[in-house]
Amino acid sequence: MSTSRRAFLKAGGLALFGIGVGGVPTFMARAAGSSKLLMPYKKRKIMVCIFQRGAMDGLMAVTPFTDQYLQNARPTLFMSAAKNNAGPSLIDLDGRFGLHPSFKAFESLFREKRLGIVHGIGSPNNTRSHFDAQDYMESGTPFNKGTASGWLNRAVGLMGHDATPFRAVSLTSSLPRSLYGDNPAIAISNLNDFGIQLKGNPMSANVAAKSFEDLYDQASSSLLKETGKESFDAVKMLQKASPKTYVPENNAIYPNSDLGNALKQIAQLIKMDVGVEVAFAESGGWDTHFNQGRDTGVFARNAADLSNSIVAFWNDMNAYQDDLTVMTMTEFGRTVKQNGTGGTDHGRASCNFILGNDVNGGIVHGDLQPLAIENLEDARDLKVTTDFRMVFSEVADKHLKINDKGILFPGWTGGKIGVMRA
Repeated sequence: MSTSRRAFLKAGGLALFGIGVGGVPTFMARAAGSSKLLMPYKKRKIMVCIFQRGAMDGLMAVTPFTDQYLQNARPTLFMSAAKNNAGPSLIDLDGRFGLHPSFKAFESLFREKRLGIVHGIGSPNNTRSHFDAQDYMESGTPFNKGTASGWLNRAVGLMGHDATPFRAVSLTSSLPRSLYGDNPAIAISNLNDFGIQLKGNPMSANVAAKSFEDLYDQASSSLLKETGKESFDAVKMLQKASPKTYVPENNAIYPNSDLGNALKQIAQLIKMDVGVEVAFAESGGWDTHFNQGRDTGVFARNAADLSNSIVAFWNDMNAYQDDLTVMTMTEFGRTVKQNGTGGTDHGRASCNFILGNDVNGGIVHGDLQPLAIENLEDARDLKVTTDFRMVFSEVADKHLKINDKGILFPGWTGGKIGVMRA
């Protein structure tokens, strides 16, 4: 972590960490609630990535409901798409796949062909360790633990144009592995009271200040000056608007959750026109070893939070939708067969969601064979039939116009799956 921070601080970035909860600080609120600030930055494409930590059960999220093997393997977890009086049913997407009812918010976007789903996605590395699998996915090098940078940081470096210090922003308490690297990136846990992580501070303490300008003026030469005066100049630009409380557009209602609040603040930052091009957020709680639930329970709650948060963000960003793509990811899936405690254990392949006007939506992409034991990996798991790099590189290529996959994903020479429109 310290190595990465030194690299991006030297490159002109700031690591911002929240130290409280509550409202947005005054200067941020003024900027977010105002009309667009006039800045010398050209409008760019924006990609928002959401990591579902804990490993989402893709077979419950998007169920191949005609598969008899799956029904037999999950006597208390399997849901049907048939409408009956026995409780909620799956949302039939195409006669084969059904969306979990807690993902109801996604249905209209799928029908409008703005939301695409990739099933059978995962890593070629068969580790079932959360830590290792997340590390491999975020570094983009699934067989190399020594990769210093993350794939999103490399993507930032391949964009090939001038940018602001706010180009890459993570609404998390610390910089995610995806954004490690030499290119500037910012980690903000909350837009309320926050400090700046000082390079070389042995206690990693947050330093509070009335404003970035004051903090810069107080720094004589050594620590903060190394972050680059342009970082502070960018923040000072946010202080020029009149004070108003931020109100989401199009009656968008964000869940009062970590993810909902993170996406709401990403929307605020984008609307400030400070140059956000890559944003990152997290959704936790997907490690459903026990009491997973069927139409209620921990999985259903997480699914509702994820879909409602993303749809609120999408509606709020109505004026930016042509320039926006949202993509989810998770480190691996769950076992085909449920376990003895009403849950599912660590598996292999899962699914992910990609939302945008340039997405080849309304389709469940990927290759899923019948879930008979002879088709399963290690006789227990959904096989990975789509390498996650196929999807990530295609989204980066088509949306961000990054086509150097040799740098984006070193050592990989795979193709595309067709999740983005030609």
